[in-house]
Amino acid sequence: MSELWYQQPAAGWNEALPVGNGRLGAMVYGRTDTELLQLNEDSVWYGGPQNRLPGDALANLPRLRQLIREGAHRQAEQLVRRAFFASPNSQRHYEPLGTLFLEFGHHFDEVTDYRRSLDLNEGITHVRYEYSGVRFHRQVLASYPDDVLVIRVQASQRTEFLVRLSRLSELEYETNEFLDDIVVDGQSIKIHVTPGGKNSNRASCIVGIRCGSDDEEPGRVDRVGNSLIINARDALIVVAAQSTYRCRDTDLDRTTIADLESALGHSAEEIWTRHIKDYQSLYGRVQLQLRPDASDIPTDQRILNARDPGLVALYLHYSRYLLISCSRPGKRGNSDRVLPATLQGIWNPSFHPPWGCRYTININLQMNYWPANVGNLSVCEEPLFALLERLAITGRETARKMYGCRGWTVHHNTDLWADTAPVDRWMPATLWPLGGAWLCTHVWEQFLFNRDKAFLNRMFPVLRGCVEFLLDFLVDDASGQYKVTNPSLSPENTFCDEKGKEGVLCEGSTIDIQLVRAVLEAFVDSLEVLGLSEDELLLSVHDTLRRLPPMRIGAEGHLQEWMIDYRENEPGHRHVSHLWALYPGKHINLETTPELAKASAVTLQRRQAAGGGHTGWSRAWLINLHARLRDPDQCAEHVEQLLARSTLPNLLDTHPPFQIDGNFGGAAGILEMLVQSHEDGIIRLLPACPVGWRSGRLRGVRARGGFELEFAWEDGMIRGPVIVKSDLGLRAVVHYPNNGPCKVVEGVGVMVLHEDN
Repeated sequence: MSELWYQQPAAGWNEALPVGNGRLGAMVYGRTDTELLQLNEDSVWYGGPQNRLPGDALANLPRLRQLIREGAHRQAEQLVRRAFFASPNSQRHYEPLGTLFLEFGHHFDEVTDYRRSLDLNEGITHVRYEYSGVRFHRQVLASYPDDVLVIRVQASQRTEFLVRLSRLSELEYETNEFLDDIVVDGQSIKIHVTPGGKNSNRASCIVGIRCGSDDEEPGRVDRVGNSLIINARDALIVVAAQSTYRCRDTDLDRTTIADLESALGHSAEEIWTRHIKDYQSLYGRVQLQLRPDASDIPTDQRILNARDPGLVALYLHYSRYLLISCSRPGKRGNSDRVLPATLQGIWNPSFHPPWGCRYTININLQMNYWPANVGNLSVCEEPLFALLERLAITGRETARKMYGCRGWTVHHNTDLWADTAPVDRWMPATLWPLGGAWLCTHVWEQFLFNRDKAFLNRMFPVLRGCVEFLLDFLVDDASGQYKVTNPSLSPENTFCDEKGKEGVLCEGSTIDIQLVRAVLEAFVDSLEVLGLSEDELLLSVHDTLRRLPPMRIGAEGHLQEWMIDYRENEPGHRHVSHLWALYPGKHINLETTPELAKASAVTLQRRQAAGGGHTGWSRAWLINLHARLRDPDQCAEHVEQLLARSTLPNLLDTHPPFQIDGNFGGAAGILEMLVQSHEDGIIRLLPACPVGWRSGRLRGVRARGGFELEFAWEDGMIRGPVIVKSDLGLRAVVHYPNNGPCKVVEGVGVMVLHEDN
């Protein structure tokens, strides 16, 4: 059984276990005295939509571009501060929903046989122990079919405990309650929440209770003050919540109560069965086995030995569990109201979360969805595309008023309201209008895996709007030969120019040109797929593609981050944005661009020698980059470092603090080490499998072109058949590892490949 398990309750949030149904989530502590569940609902954010666009940006754009071209860094940055930063500076931020307490009074030092776990096969947390001769079993799940959180408390004899609901910060010693009211009746507790800020979403959270019966008498629920006391052997506690983001004001309580009553209309067994069936329909698609596997060791002790291959498989399974738990399509037909995973998925305990717990789109939101397609969870990427459709609407005003461009744009962050204006006042990040371009590359990637023309047709207006912006935003460089972005930067990094002066703003950063090329090529390919070859943008797109500057190799043999071979101000910087074309892009390739691949390897060596990869998500990116270079030793090193240095006891990634992108980027890297399909018509098996993963089996992994694979290996060699399922009938060449044979697959159905025929 694939599970996280522990011999003690969580001492804090970094040890608690997450559950979620895509919208509702909880962190479960597993305490025996006072159990704590910190609750989240993904639309509970501070404040409503804002108009933050800088009014004087467009008038100052020509002057800014000239200053950047002249290398007048200080003057250019001063102009940006005055005319291009938004006001208010920041977007809205995500907040907790509430705090649920179950007071048992069972002192842990008097408890025996304690075990706390998260069963990844069923998506359920468990707490088991014995206290004063009574056996206790608590389970928590987040049901997608019933759209509620459910806690079941069972005991070997009748037991009494208290349930109370509040809304507190993650600081347990703090006494402030951030709620409007608490309403308690005989069977439920209800709180209303209004996060601060103008036009903020109101939220309703209701806890309902149903007690089972034993042979002697039914269980009881009594109201005492603003709490409920349960006396029973078997109790079901259901948490429902809604906000005005998805419900009209007059419907808020009614919709929440309907969710609660609908769930309570089912038996516990029915709720469990419905949840497990739904969850396993996604989770069960992929299975990875790596040996040896020290699953008999508690998880918090396992991560102290990062060389445990079985822990790597557990990490992958856990990351897929997290994606299923924090990113699901909508259930009520309002797809524009589903929300993607934030910097922390859906699990945020703080009223002042780091970076607002927003959607950071200079890598972090994108990294959240790197494992979606290859990990057979394409459906979990739907909330990202729903957000992208909203950005394409709100971003039109930003494109027009700030840059005088058609189409739409968004900078390096967005929020609940799809805000597209610049965020914060940090020069290395704020003025970067290519966040939307990066997001649009996910549209074409999704299509490459599934070839869903209806999806591509739906998203084509979004892609086309992005292309319109790019065509208008690009300018001729000083020579008149190339088209470049200006203003431009390499996200969050700083350079030293030829005169030794520090700078941020530039023309045509390497990642900008890589993104522009990828989006324009995706547009051209989309026109062909959709039969839209007469599109009026096509000639301009082809002309622009011919005039984009090439990637350049610097004097030290590295891939340049900027058009000029500037010295890096921070050689070990966490971002390696200029390697985007290596991963997640595909324009740098060992076969077709060997010199650029070699320069990328030099860049990685330089970064790592200077301390790069010191955050969880950046370490995860390094795994994927080295996998594309087919360097198993470096991949293994970074996987070990990710587990040893950037993984919390509950296996969540830490930046620090907690950011979920490292979990998802790490999962993508593990799969990229085992299967690659980014080269047209080629599928590579075990391209970067390290020696330490001596034996294993992988089932259900997806490859571009509508393929699904299953195979096993021993000592780096495929053992037994490779089973390839093709949904679309496309042709692909399967490359066995270590210069093994190449097998052609073509046609719809299941094909069984053997190495010797």
